[in-house]
Amino acid sequence: MFDKILIANRGEIALRVERACKELGVATVAVHSTADADAMHVRLADESVCIGGPPSKESYLNIPSIVAACEITGADAVHPGYGFLAENARFAEILEEHDITFIGPTAEHVRLMGDKIVAKDTARSLGIPVVPGSGPVASIEDARGFARDIGYPVIVKASAGGGGRGMKLALDESQLEPALQTARNEARAAFGDDTVYLEKYLTRPRHIEVQVLADGQGNAIHLGERDCSLQRRHQKLWEEAPSPALNASERARIGETVATAMRELRYRGVGTVEFLYEDGQFYFIEMNTRLQVEHTITEMITGLDLVIEQIRIAAGAPLSLRQEDVRFNGHAIECRINAENPVTFRPSPGTITHFHPPGGLGVRVDSGAYAGYTIPPYYDSLIGKLIVHARTRNECLMRLKRALGEFVVDGIETTIPLFNALIGEADIVDGNYDIHWLEKHLAKQGKRGP
Repeated sequence: MFDKILIANRGEIALRVERACKELGVATVAVHSTADADAMHVRLADESVCIGGPPSKESYLNIPSIVAACEITGADAVHPGYGFLAENARFAEILEEHDITFIGPTAEHVRLMGDKIVAKDTARSLGIPVVPGSGPVASIEDARGFARDIGYPVIVKASAGGGGRGMKLALDESQLEPALQTARNEARAAFGDDTVYLEKYLTRPRHIEVQVLADGQGNAIHLGERDCSLQRRHQKLWEEAPSPALNASERARIGETVATAMRELRYRGVGTVEFLYEDGQFYFIEMNTRLQVEHTITEMITGLDLVIEQIRIAAGAPLSLRQEDVRFNGHAIECRINAENPVTFRPSPGTITHFHPPGGLGVRVDSGAYAGYTIPPYYDSLIGKLIVHARTRNECLMRLKRALGEFVVDGIETTIPLFNALIGEADIVDGNYDIHWLEKHLAKQGKRGP
């Protein structure tokens, strides 16, 4: 086991990793920008190091500063959390070159799954079903040919993309050229790579993702699926496990397909294989080679600590359980509480004057916020995650309603009112929604006015 782990992240995920380290008896090092000097993850770590100014490129993306912090503190491993450098293959390589363990997959696997086109080809070769699509598109003529083969509508995607950037829809051929150009421009600006490709656009799919755990020694299991279909601009807001859309046989089929592929790949650590699901069919879209924001709901229904498992595997331990040892219990829902206006989604940085998280049986809040803490304007707007767990989905929804009513965050605007409204919608109660549902709902609400 490691002696000291540096956590190359901030906010609730840095605090989440610290808690796992403490339960393992491992010392922790927090890094922070000057804007995060008073953050909770800094306060609760055994040691802390300031690594730069507020902009991410000066601090949380500053690889030399993070490596220097490891050397100064004697940290022998780094946990990247999610976002920032979590899926940066070069970062993983640099750490290994300095004899520091990267708590995550090999750099090879990070790089393999980081290129969406290569990842799709790899998934296909491993027996994972994929969305019909193209290779890299070099010209509008290529794009038109691919689109005719696939069939409209199609979506243009950035090969190096993520977070909804570099994605544009073309309903017919007249929309293809502007979609292609816009996607390329966005991809070049966001990722420094304007390579794009086409995929068949499914009309009413669910977003289903499968959590995997593997030890790099040929052993891999799946921990069920999560339904992340409630999204706005490709950003997840509400996730639940298990999915209300799948039956037991579908769940077992896709889970074992993914686990088998990870064994063949000799994958190491946690990972999430994401699919679009429509009419009983699964279509691979990408793999995230890191811990997901929504890992919490998998933990609630399995009783496993995914961060502890990550750390154990990175330290060289084999998987601690077999597939038949995994037991799924009840239902869990996560709501992402963002510092945003609940109607316009305008960011709302500022000082929290009152903070009262809900409690009680089956309620978990992962947050680094507290009364008096100032939400900085430089980073993602997520301030916390409300997770509830119960025996059935209906009980889970009632528990979520109760917990939302208890949650108090004053001084800034948050998305809590949005979730209070959603939980009363018939489609949400019935589990009858797809990846387009929330944006259509918000558009209708906007037309009605406040």
